[in-house]
Amino acid sequence: MTSTTESTRELLLSRIRDVQDYPKPGVVFKDITPLLADPVAFTALTDSLVELCVRYGATKVVGLEARGFILAAPVAVKSGLGFVPVRKAGKLPGATLGQAYELEYGTAEIEIHAEDLSADDRIMVIDDVLATGGTAEASLELIRRAGAQVAGVAVLMELGFLAGRARLEGALRGAPLEALITL
Repeated sequence: MTSTTESTRELLLSRIRDVQDYPKPGVVFKDITPLLADPVAFTALTDSLVELCVRYGATKVVGLEARGFILAAPVAVKSGLGFVPVRKAGKLPGATLGQAYELEYGTAEIEIHAEDLSADDRIMVIDDVLATGGTAEASLELIRRAGAQVAGVAVLMELGFLAGRARLEGALRGAPLEALITL
């Protein structure tokens, strides 16, 4: 568990808006744009994620497309670490490593520039939400295939009812999974 205080958790949660029936009927979308628009809340979030990078000895930060980019980039800057994007297939120029993964409705693929990681790197993976865990699981495989180590995975919120943590358990291989908020 992170050292994020209960007041910080409450602040972050108060800035996440529920949008009913988006993107389809029956889904409650967790909109983080009000949190991003609030400089106090966004700073508190960034500081909490920086603390995790320091605690787990990260040397670089990986952000998962797309909202993970928004969270991970300021964490990398504030902690003095490099930032490496994990993108949807076909979005990165040049040589990439790709990893396909299963979705509830089919498959998808993500990619990374392998040359941006080295065997000396300890990578903190950052994203906004841990849902079913498929994207995070694929990113861990990519990081290891590129030769780097996984320092941990950090998310703003975990949707516990979707069992992403259980799916990631084996792929983490003992690395920590930290969620600032669990719903």
